[in-house]
Amino acid sequence: MMAVLLSATTASAFIDSYTISHDKLPEEAQQMLTDYFPKAKVSSIKIDRHLLKKTDYDVRLTNGIKIEFSNKGKWTYVTSKRKAIPEDLIPAKIRKYVADNYPDVKIISIRKKTTSYEIGLSSSVLLTFNRLYKLTKTEKAPTEDSDSDSDSDSASDAESDS
Repeated sequence: MMAVLLSATTASAFIDSYTISHDKLPEEAQQMLTDYFPKAKVSSIKIDRHLLKKTDYDVRLTNGIKIEFSNKGKWTYVTSKRKAIPEDLIPAKIRKYVADNYPDVKIISIRKKTTSYEIGLSSSVLLTFNRLYKLTKTEKAPTEDSDSDSDSDSASDAESDS
C-alpha cells in the first residue's frame, strides 16, 4: 500500500507540460531574450507545471542555447553545447576567476540558485560559487551518459580573489 501511495504521489507531482508562443512568456523573460540573444530565433517554448513547485519555462533557441525561467520570468539556467554563453550573464568576479584560472576555456552554462552559482566550462569542469562570488566547489561535470556522482575536489585551496 505504501508503494502505491508513493507512486501516486510521485506521478502527480508533475501535472502538465505544453508549448506556448513567445508573447506568452513573462515580460522579464521576453526582455532577457531581446537583451542577450537579439539575433537568435526561438525554436520552442515549453511550460512545465508541477504540483510541488511553481510553473517554469524552458526556452530553446535555434543556435543551440537552452534557457530556463522561473514562473516570474527570471532566468535560472542558461546552457549551450556549442559556444560560450553571453559574458554579461556572468557576474564580473566569476568571469575574472575563470579567465585567470582557465584562460583557454569557455563558460558554456550558468545556473543561478538561491545561494550559489554553478558554472559549466567547456573543459567539463563544474565550478560552484557562493553569492559572494567565492569558489566553494570544483568538480568534473557529469556527462550525459553518466548517472553516477562525479568525483569532486575541495575548493578550500582556491585563491580568495575578490
